Order: sequence, then structure tokens, then C-alpha cells
Amino acid sequence: MPVPTRIVLVAVVATVGLLAGAAAWSRTSLPVAEALTVRAAHRERVDTLHRDETLSHLFGRHGITGGDLQAALHAVSGLDPRRVRAGQVFHFRYASTGPVPQRVRAAFGSDRILWLWRDSAAAWRGEWETVAWSPQAIRAEGTVQSSLYESLHAAIPDSMLPAGETDRLIYALADDVFAWEIDFATDLYPGDRYQILFERLISSEGQVRYGRLVAATLYTRGVARTAYVLSDAAGRNAYYDAEGRSLRRAFKRAPVPYRVTSRFSSSRYHPVLKQYRAHLGTDYRAPMGTPVEATGDGIVTRAGRWGGYGLMVSIRHPNGIETRYAHLSRLASGARAGLRVTQGWIVGFSGTSGLATGPHVHYEFLKNGHQRNPRSVDVGNGEPVPTARRAAFEALRYRYDRLLSGDASYLLAASAR
Repeated sequence: MPVPTRIVLVAVVATVGLLAGAAAWSRTSLPVAEALTVRAAHRERVDTLHRDETLSHLFGRHGITGGDLQAALHAVSGLDPRRVRAGQVFHFRYASTGPVPQRVRAAFGSDRILWLWRDSAAAWRGEWETVAWSPQAIRAEGTVQSSLYESLHAAIPDSMLPAGETDRLIYALADDVFAWEIDFATDLYPGDRYQILFERLISSEGQVRYGRLVAATLYTRGVARTAYVLSDAAGRNAYYDAEGRSLRRAFKRAPVPYRVTSRFSSSRYHPVLKQYRAHLGTDYRAPMGTPVEATGDGIVTRAGRWGGYGLMVSIRHPNGIETRYAHLSRLASGARAGLRVTQGWIVGFSGTSGLATGPHVHYEFLKNGHQRNPRSVDVGNGEPVPTARRAAFEALRYRYDRLLSGDASYLLAASAR
């Protein structure tokens, strides 16, 4: 960019002046000023509320006691000392020579900041500040190597999104968006490609977290699976495919997002009984204690031990459908016969009860009392985009497709090939 003439001229004049005076300065003894010592106007101390402590203990360590403590705690409404949990961090600011803090700051969660300060009359004042979060679109693309989990962690550096927040993104993909269409434990193979557009949120405090999935295309054995977000009438995120059909179905493909270790079969060698017999369900390897989710809405008909199933939950669904979740280590709180549950409700936790050699979940899908292969059950098509919102959806889909393809200079990009 050309430098404005005015700035260039000023620079030249200044340079000429310096050169002209250089000789004179070299012959003159300039006075030497006394060195200045710069001290910080304030000092900061960070302290944490420990277990079995109250705020009076914490504030007392900083000289805020008695009536001064009560004035500080009552300077702002909504601060209940009894509800402040151990581990809460407080920042105390002192004047450079002052014995007690002049200001106290504490972040409560990710959305609120508590401020307490002394006014000019040394009286405590306070307020709650709402943390502002700004969305930023990020596009990630790559090829699945051993798993989508590892590929996305390789594609998205921690500097772009903390590892724990990347886990939230992956969980959203597997459990909130594609759970009705794709079993992430079995349907993705090395070489499958993905393009993902998501929002990360950046706070006014510089914090970074995962926001929501905006759009995605996953290629499973060459077949493109798409998802586009469209907020529903209640402001909730709803996802649709390229034809405008909801991705939500009556049943999810799997109760846990883990690898299949034994498939539906009419004849399988049983690792405990040491004989061939039918295996009328699907086994998912899951670490001990993994939450197991109901794949559809229904009513619990059995919750307890049942022979070789071990600890099991059975759910009756509409249209003569039943699902079973076996070999649990324990039941979820409240799990009992007669309980009405919704899709995604945690029925129990994976384990090794019954005839099992290692922690896993045995999942069965029955229609009119007969076991069906859960992997081949037709769960139908989703509801279409409401007619009144069809035009809005098509406009968004066009924009999302452009962003997914990288046709936007303001996008941050992450990739793993």
C-alpha cells in the first residue's frame, strides 16, 4: 500500500533534522537525568475456595472480615455464599501499598463475571457482567484414517479449538446429527472423506468453545450423507439432508458410539458357552460404565436381571417394536418397569453382567416379538422442512454448500489429508 505523501514528507524532514543535528550533538555534553523507577500501580493475587471452606475463610485471607465482609457480599444481588462451590477462583487486586483488596473478580461459569470494588468512599459496590460470545465459522475437511475421532483431532489443532471442545463437536456429529443415519462404529472406513462446517465461540475474555454444527458432508463408501442446520420454531437446532428431510428418525442406529464386536447372526461361536448358537442382536464394545441410551421413545417393561442377559432394560415402543439393552453394570437412576422414556434417555451403564467376557452392550431390536437385525431395520424417512420455511432452507443450503467448499475468504480452515 503506498505511503501517504504527508507521512513520507514528515519522515524525510525528521530524518534531515536528525542528520543536521548529529554533529552538534556529538560535540555537546548532554545532561543525564536521574533514573526513574517504575512500579506497578496494583498487584494481583489469585485464590481458590477450598473444600470445607466458606467465602468468609477465603476473603478473610485477604483481610476482608467482619462488617467489611458483609458489605462486600451484599454489594451485589444474586451472590449466595452458600452456593459457591469449592474450586471457584477469585482474583484480588490490591493498591501497590494497600493492605486490603480494592477489587475482586470471579468468573462464574462461562457466561457471568462477578465484580466487587471499593468506591472513592471505600464502600463496596458490585455488579454482574454478562460475557459476550461471538461465533466464528470454521471449516474442517480430511480423510478418515483409523477413525473419524482421530482424524478430526489431527485436523483441528488445540490453538483453534481445545481438545475437549473438539470432543463435543465429534459427539454432536455422532449423537445429535447423524445418529439416525450413520453408525459411527461401523459405517465409516479408512479413506472416507468429510467436510464439516461448525461454529466456535470466542468470549470477550478470550475463551474458546464449541458452538454448533452448521453443515456437514460425510462420504461413506462413496455415498454422500449431508446435514444442514435450520432452527425450528422454538429456536432449537434441527438438521435436514440435501432434500430437506429431517435427519431425526424414530430410532437411532446404536445405543452407544462404539465399535461393533459381534453382529447379528443365526450361528455364532459363543465365547462363554463354547458352542455355536444364534446371536440375535449386536454387541458394541464400550468401556465399563459407558452411558447406554434408549434408541427410541417408549415405556420400560423390564429393568433388572434376566438370565444370560445379566442386568438388562427392555423398552416397548409403538407399532409392536421392543428394544433390549443387556450386560449392564448398573441401571440408571429411576429405571423401572412402567417408566416412560424418550430417545436418548440413559437406561444404564455398560458392563459384564450375565454371559459376557468383557464390558460391552448387547442391543436387540424386536418386531412383534421376533428379533430383527438392528443394522438393517428401515427406520423410515424424516419429516420434510415445513412448507413455510422451504425457501429459507434452500437459501441456507446454497450458502452452506459454498462455505463447505471453502468459497469464503473469512473462513478459518483446518484439514488433515
